[in-house]
Parts: sequence; C-alpha cells; structure tokens
Amino acid sequence: MKKYIALMLLLSGLSLTVQAQKVKDHNFEVAKHLDIFNQLYKNLELLYVDTLNPKETIGRGITAMLRSLDPYTEYYAQDETKNLRMMLTGKYAGIGALIRKHQKLDRIVVDEPYQNMPAAEVGLKKGDVILSIDDSMMTDKAVSYVSEHLRGEPGTSFLLKVMRPSTGKLIKFKITRRNIKLPELPYYGIREENVGYINLNSFTEGCAKDVRRALIDLKKQGATSLVLDLRGNGGGSEQEAVDILNLFLPKGITVVENRGKIPQATKSYKTRVEPLDTVMPMVVLVNGETASASEITSGAIQDMDRGIILGTRTYGKGLVQIPIDLPYNTNMKVTTSKYYIPSGRCIQAINYKKGSEGYREHIPDSLTKVFYTRNGREVRDGGGIKPDVEMKGDTIPNIAFYLSASGQDSTEVMFDYVVDYIAKHPTIAPATEFHLTDADWQEFKERVVKSGFTFDPVSKKQFAELVKTAKFEGYYEGAKAAFDSLESKLNHDVAFALDRNEKVVRQILESDIIAAYYYQAGAIEAGLNYDNQLKEAVRLLKNPEEYKKVLAPQKTKETSSLIRLEKKPVGTITAKRQEPLIFSAIA
Repeated sequence: MKKYIALMLLLSGLSLTVQAQKVKDHNFEVAKHLDIFNQLYKNLELLYVDTLNPKETIGRGITAMLRSLDPYTEYYAQDETKNLRMMLTGKYAGIGALIRKHQKLDRIVVDEPYQNMPAAEVGLKKGDVILSIDDSMMTDKAVSYVSEHLRGEPGTSFLLKVMRPSTGKLIKFKITRRNIKLPELPYYGIREENVGYINLNSFTEGCAKDVRRALIDLKKQGATSLVLDLRGNGGGSEQEAVDILNLFLPKGITVVENRGKIPQATKSYKTRVEPLDTVMPMVVLVNGETASASEITSGAIQDMDRGIILGTRTYGKGLVQIPIDLPYNTNMKVTTSKYYIPSGRCIQAINYKKGSEGYREHIPDSLTKVFYTRNGREVRDGGGIKPDVEMKGDTIPNIAFYLSASGQDSTEVMFDYVVDYIAKHPTIAPATEFHLTDADWQEFKERVVKSGFTFDPVSKKQFAELVKTAKFEGYYEGAKAAFDSLESKLNHDVAFALDRNEKVVRQILESDIIAAYYYQAGAIEAGLNYDNQLKEAVRLLKNPEEYKKVLAPQKTKETSSLIRLEKKPVGTITAKRQEPLIFSAIA
C-alpha cells in the first residue's frame, strides 16, 4: 500500500510538472510573438517607402487575429464604442428614425420615423429626401455618414433640409436630438379566445420590465393564455432573459449556467423573485433567427415544460460574451463561456476552430447528445432549440422579395407607391381594418409594369448554369432547340407574376402603408391576421387536451428529474448578433 501511495504521489508530481512546463511554454510563445509583432511594426514604420496609417494597419491586424476565433469576439475602435453601447442597451442619442438609400434617386431618404420620437414629432415622413444637415450637404454621402451626423449629444439641435417627393417642395426642420430607446416590445394585445400576444424583438436593457407590464395589462384585459413571439429576436442581455423567465417560473430555479475557462466566467443564474404566473398555458414562437438570449428563454421554457415551443429550429448560439474596456476609450467584446440551460445541454450549433484563418464546423445531429426535460421528454444539445411543434413559417415569392427589399438594384417602385399613397391619403382605416381597394391594386400593378421593374427568378439562374454546363460538356449545340424552347418559357411576365402572387404582394404593400400611419405596432397587429404559425399557436391554446399531450412525459428510464450541474456564480451578458447596416441605418 505504501508503494502504491508513493507511486501515485510520484505520478501526480510528474503531471503537475508537465502541466507547469506547458504553461511556461505557452507564456513564452505569447511573449515571443508579441515581441516579433512589435519589432516588425517598428521596422515597417522606419523603413517602409510610404508613411503608415497605424489605425488602419494595426487595426487590420487586430481584425485578422479575432477573425481566427469566433464571429462574436470583436474589437471596437474609439469611434465605434457607441455601437457596442447601443447594442447592449438599445439606446442612442438622435432623432429616432430609420433611413435608407434610394437606389433610383441615389439619395438618402427617410424610411420610417419611430413613434413618439423627434423625427415623427416635427413631421418628417417616409420618402423625405435628406439634402443637408446644418451647412453640410448630404446628397453625395453614404447611409452611415448621414446616420452619424443625425446622431449626436442629447439636447443639441440642428437644421435638417429635405425635399418632399409628393410636392417637390424643400422643407426645413429644426430638430433637437434626445436619448432614443429602440422599441424592443413594439406590440402586445389580445387575440381571439382571450389569448394574449407579446412581440419581443430584442433583449436590451430594461425589456423584462416592459414584458412584465405587458403581461399584467394582458391579464387585466382577460388573457387566460399567452403567445410569446421571439421570431427574429437575435438576443441581448442574459440577465434580461433570466428576469423574463422569472415571470413564468418559480423563485429559486436555476435557468441558465455559464461555464468558462476561468472561475470569473462561470455563473449560475437563478430566478430571484416570486413569479407573475406559473400556470398560464403559453406558446413561444421561434425561427432560425431566434438566437442567444432568445434561445435561453425558449430553451428554459422547453426544459421546464412550462410551455410549447412552436416554429422552426433556432439559430444555435450557445456562447456568452462580456464587454471589456481597453485603453484610449476602445472596447472589445470577448467570448468567455458557453451557457447551459436547465436540462444541462448547450445548444451551440457550430464549433469555431482556432488556426491561422479559423474555420467553422457544424455539429451534425448524429453527434448530439440526449437530455431530458422536467417531464422526461427527450431534447438534444447542439443545433439550437428544436421546437416541440415544428411548423415552417410563411414564405414570400421572388417578385415580392425584390419589390420590397431595401437597397436592391430595382426601380424602388413599391417604396415610391407607398410615398405617393401617403401624400394622397391624410388618414386611413384602423390597422386591422385597412385594405387596398381593387382600384388601388390595379394602379400599383400598372406602375410596376410601366416602371420596367425586373426581378431575378431562381429558375433563370439555374437555367444559365445548365447552359454553361451543357456548353462545357459539349452537348449544347445538339440540344439547342430544346434549350431555346425552355428559355422562352422561363422569361417571366411581371404582370402575370403579380396576378399569381397578388395576395402576398398586397399584404406586404398594405403593411408598409400601415406602418407609415400606425408605426411598427400597427404593422405587426395587421400582419398577425395572416400569420399561420400564430393561428396554430392559438389553436393549441384553445385545445387543452392537445396542449397537455405535447408536454406529456415520455416513457423513458431514469428521466424523473432534470440533469443539473451546479457552479459558482460570476456575472456576464450574452451579446446580440449584429448584421452590417449597408443600405439602411438608424438616426
């Protein structure tokens, strides 16, 4: 026994020695390559034929380094730190409007003033062409440049000069900037059969309080069940997700756990206060753009069997980031941990491998592991949240996409029609009652055809690829007659395509018009009338037996309790995924 103990101590000592040597080697490599980089740049600065721009050259080096990690670890230069703050808080100082580039006019125009914000209050309208800000001309500037100049310190004023297309008149507005909060909860209301509905589009600072107020109001209005819509919600604050879960789950439940390399990156989040309602039936709507904090919320509700998840598989972002202050008023956002929801699973869909370039490895379903909900239902890690009830969302045809897409190389015919419609109609019917007349539709259809609008059908692209392949393989000439015949049949007729897809195009057109009068809330409320996923959610909530059946325990072994791993707490946030604003921006 003494020899065995001595051997174990010797092996433990060897293991510690090897580990210490690895740490020492790693630290040496870090110091060596930092020294190399420092000396390399010094020599470039001294000897290179042209004068270097350190912000550009070193900035590119930083970007390249971070690109080898994961897409959520990002560096923010001094002039970009406000973008990080806005992403985390949803707040900025400006006029409260969405602007975009009008491709046909080659000008920046107002797309959507936000409700109760300075832009709307002074009378800016959709389609107004931005000409100048104070004495600075904006007619040849990019969207980002104009957006930057419309923002500023709260309380500061400026003179905005625009041209209103419907009249051709030049109009000047004196606008005072103020703190703007992006509307993370643009709409909530009661649907049929006392079903409450809440649309949450981000997890920015304070959104849990807004959801709480909305839920209390819905219950006062008689709501007996709830639909929480997280479709398209890219996430945000992890703490806000926990606080929203606390509305529906008992106090003291661990709903998410972060695990990182260092103790400071590890934390368990528990519900902290008494909930509002733990029994109200609920359905959570999700899709492929439901990510991060949205997946914590929907995943915890699924793991706790608190409600039904309906829609399509979510994005699969199981990583957590924290913001870090750097010298000279710069910042970074760094991935520090993975998060695990109540069943013990991590839903991260992609492994980001280290290397000179970095690469993505999507986790195949065959390698995912089985976990269990509180009722014993099977759920899996990796690949996002798989809904309890899978149902694809409504799709739009190509012609509708190209008519409505901002920034596309088109004639902007739908945008211009909406602007002209607004000019002719000071008011319209309530959002849920408004519809274009047949005469309105006919006018729009004629304008589209006369404008020379074209769209890019997938079949034409695939046909071009087929012709290219046929020529490469040498059998095109022998089948040329057949190819010509097929090509003639694929030539799209815009008028025919509009007639064929009238219902969908009408809905999109009506939604754009409604938003100009009733803002986001009105457009969302009107759109719900056509929402098949919502209709299925309401149907489930109206059928208690079917609802219970979806959440019923499965007959499996040893699944009576949740699989949990407990760790010591430390705070962090999940960061919302960002998409580059190329053709539009907020101001």
